[in-house]
Amino acid sequence: MRPDPTAVPPVLPPPGRRRRAPLVSPALFDFWAARVAPTWTWNRPLGRILAREPAAADAVSLLIKPNRHFRGFAPGQHLNIGVEVDGRRLVRSYSPQAAPGKDGCFRITVKKIEGGRVSAHLCDRAKAGDVLGLGEAFGDLALPPGDGLPRLLLAAGSGITPMMALFADLAAQADPGPTTLLYFTRRREQRCFVDALRAIAARHVSLDVRFVLTRDSAEADDESTGRLNADQLATWRGTPAHVLACGPDGFVATARELLAGTAASFAAESFSPPVADTRDSGSVALTLTRSGQTLQVPRGQSLLDALEAAGLSPASGCRRGLCNTCACAKSAGSTRHLLTGDVEHEPVSALRLCVSSARSDLVLDL
Repeated sequence: MRPDPTAVPPVLPPPGRRRRAPLVSPALFDFWAARVAPTWTWNRPLGRILAREPAAADAVSLLIKPNRHFRGFAPGQHLNIGVEVDGRRLVRSYSPQAAPGKDGCFRITVKKIEGGRVSAHLCDRAKAGDVLGLGEAFGDLALPPGDGLPRLLLAAGSGITPMMALFADLAAQADPGPTTLLYFTRRREQRCFVDALRAIAARHVSLDVRFVLTRDSAEADDESTGRLNADQLATWRGTPAHVLACGPDGFVATARELLAGTAASFAAESFSPPVADTRDSGSVALTLTRSGQTLQVPRGQSLLDALEAAGLSPASGCRRGLCNTCACAKSAGSTRHLLTGDVEHEPVSALRLCVSSARSDLVLDL
């Protein structure tokens, strides 16, 4: 085999010098360093909550100062946030609402979800001084290039957070180009960033924001009512525009259908967790090679949910197939992708536990 001329050679220590092992293990360093400063670590990204403030009736904004190991993020991306709840380390993903400030600090806004252990903890119990785990940024929701075409941003519920970051990024540009944000919530008190969005729209003639209420009546000039429908998108159905949508699966699917064949581009993220596939029933054997365990798990249920129901705690993050935290290797068996319905028969492949269900006996590298 010929050597690859483009390959980068490994960096070797100078002759006569050996690479020295650290005097202490990273885990031991972290243990003692945390007693001096909570966010001092060998190489783990951590963040400390500096402040909290209400964002809506069911949401709170947390100001976070990361340590030096945090690599940052782009507007519209997500971060896996790790917290300890009742003695267990849990991870969920949240999108910062704007680019980091000059001091490196950033804010996340957390909406309290019924039955959500992490969101309930962050909304009700998290306080200044608490330390959070920070994962690497992920997600591809980004502003399209400025080519003169208008942009349409569609947000529903928690989908406003990445859109707020993108809208604020546009506001920082000298010539952001024509952009409209339609922000859907059920009720007025559930809206976040209202003052900030209105202030941006007031400063930039090319940036517009409309608040759409599905269960309250409109009271202001920039408010309207009703679920996403063809009438609300009439202006953009006849005009090519770059469209970004973020919200529940049904919201994103409706936007995609209404703007099919019209949008110059369409990018979207949805945050509804995958549901069990009713086409598959019964149970199968799931063998975990590293732990040597064999479990009976339901067919059609996400493998992540099945493992957690069995008392296990596999690494996870977004729980909707975006961050790859729960990715693992499969060495035998068939699975179904819960978001697309596609069946994977290839015995040796990779999968994501949160969006995969078993269709046959499986062997996983866990």
